[in-house]
Amino acid sequence: MSMIPSSLTRVPNMLAARVGVAQINRTNLALFRVTEQLSTGLAVIRPSDDAVKAAALLELESRLARTEQRSRNLDAARSTLATLDDALSQAQDLLLEAKSTAQAQIGIGSNPEERATQATIIESLTSGLLRLANTSTILGHVFAGDTPGRPPVESFLGGYRFRASGEGMLADLGLGDSVRLTLGDNGPLGTSSARVRGTADLNPGLTLDTRLADLDGARGLGIDRGIVEFSYDGGPRVSVDLSTADTVGQVAARLTASIRQHETQTGRTILGAGGVGVADGAFSNDLASPGGSSPQLRFFDTGAGTTARDLGLADDSSFAFTPAASQGIETNPRLTWLTPIDALRGIGGSPLGAIRLSAHGHTRTVDLGAASTMQDVRNLIEGSGLGLRVEIAPDGTVSVRNTVAGGAATGLAIEDTDGGGSTASRLGIRTLDRGTRLDAFNDGRGVTIADGGVNPDTGDPDPALDVEFVIRLGNGARIEIDLRPADVVSVGTLLDAINTRAAAQLASQGFPTTLFRASIPDHGPGGIVLTQDDTFPGMTDRLAVEPRNNNPAAFQLGLMDAHWDAASASLIGSDRAKVRVDGIFTHLADLREALLKDDTPGIALASEGIERALERLAQSRALVGGYSTRVDREVDTVEQRRVLDETFRSRLRDADYAEVASRFALLQTQLGAGLRVAAAANSLSLLDFLR
Repeated sequence: MSMIPSSLTRVPNMLAARVGVAQINRTNLALFRVTEQLSTGLAVIRPSDDAVKAAALLELESRLARTEQRSRNLDAARSTLATLDDALSQAQDLLLEAKSTAQAQIGIGSNPEERATQATIIESLTSGLLRLANTSTILGHVFAGDTPGRPPVESFLGGYRFRASGEGMLADLGLGDSVRLTLGDNGPLGTSSARVRGTADLNPGLTLDTRLADLDGARGLGIDRGIVEFSYDGGPRVSVDLSTADTVGQVAARLTASIRQHETQTGRTILGAGGVGVADGAFSNDLASPGGSSPQLRFFDTGAGTTARDLGLADDSSFAFTPAASQGIETNPRLTWLTPIDALRGIGGSPLGAIRLSAHGHTRTVDLGAASTMQDVRNLIEGSGLGLRVEIAPDGTVSVRNTVAGGAATGLAIEDTDGGGSTASRLGIRTLDRGTRLDAFNDGRGVTIADGGVNPDTGDPDPALDVEFVIRLGNGARIEIDLRPADVVSVGTLLDAINTRAAAQLASQGFPTTLFRASIPDHGPGGIVLTQDDTFPGMTDRLAVEPRNNNPAAFQLGLMDAHWDAASASLIGSDRAKVRVDGIFTHLADLREALLKDDTPGIALASEGIERALERLAQSRALVGGYSTRVDREVDTVEQRRVLDETFRSRLRDADYAEVASRFALLQTQLGAGLRVAAAANSLSLLDFLR
């Protein structure tokens, strides 16, 4: 008989085995993940563990990475500012020592030998200051402005050349806030001179190569490029797209092409051979004049556009081009380095010649005749090897900076040369010209005058006390110079005042007004020139200048250290309009020279300069201290933000040890139970179910 095997159960053995193994594997996997959490301390190890938490963790990790980089940047900023403050502190100590030396040497207790010894000490202090000026950190040189990769101060032609440019590097503190990490141009330890300010409006004209971006426009608001329309002799309007034009030449070419095309379509002749071009500072149209008629070519703006008005092709009324009026409205081109020399209307149209540059005990004659653009002028002057820098000022004039600090010999003088065509004067860069302001004399100290003098005994006004100096001519004629504030605005006003007062006094003494004249040299070195007419009878002596009322004006105008030129019967004063760097190295060099020359007034002036430098240092230290405080405050803010982000990250990512340990024990129990159940289930047979 057939029998049913006793080992058979109600389900297939394979299915029962697979179900048991699957349950055990799930428990093992859960136990593995719990073991990972216990070993790593992390609840979320991979994105699949918790997609929502993983996304939040990725954002937090990114923020913490940025915070870490920001923290490193702030640490570098804090270290750089600390180095900067330390350098300023040491420089302040050096200047205080120099000031103490200067004050000790002012008086009758010092002798030339002692002062010469102190000059050696000042030279040593200058060397120490040079080392401090080139202080560097991991970010570079802290006094180098925007160029920290190179030392900002170097020895140059017996002086100290300041090469830094820009205001300095910035550290971003977030939310638009930043601080300077380096100090640059016009900083406390190095500065360029008060420049030779240009006095001439070069008034550049319009050329076909002029960029539209370099035009102020007929309305003074620049050029708004767009579409313009034109109409000839009241005919239909034709549009011309100038929105992509970049230069004046492109505008002229597009206008010419459109008008020529209109000529072809209408059969009328509008433009002559010249087409649309430029004249002076405006566009021009070479209009044909058919049959003696005078048709009009008018331009219009479209919609809210202003292109035609900006280009000087139209105005707000009825401006039109005719054969007799072919020139548009002035477009006011700005002076740029690409401006051609022959486009400079302010220099009279003649070519440039030579100029003489004197500085640092050296003289260079620079021929600008070969210059075709302002960039060529710049390259020739800066290439003279005198440490000069040429700039275009916002008002369209040319300025020249002297970047070398040092003693009196480092002063910059720019002069015309004989046969140079007054090039320096025409460019407006001659240091001693009629337009030179007197407040620039004597390194910016100006000229002191007496005005409103009062008799100490009577209390009444006493004009005699207002006399600055007396000019004594060779025939005994005496000219008193009493200057007013309005007379000392510029060299021109000063010369006019002296000549006016001289003419009146000579006439009152019965002498011709041509007996004396004050002027400046047409070319070559020298300051104010006082000339007498040696052909007049009785002119046996040379001209002389005598100060009055203890007034320093004659000294400050360079008349007391003048030299006599017998050939021209002129007393040629020294040039007090030379431009020098107003900085620490200049003041120390002045103090050293004054000590070597046993010059008490010079020591006093140098001491005043050092006092001003100390004030600037104190201001810079206060500024750096403020920067450091802001950086420290930002460091605290960044640290608080980091702690907060790490707290949130920990809450999302880190495992709860107690909860995970409990789950680990539960899963172990579950695994053991699963193994026992599976073993028991696999040992059952049909007979176990039949019992």
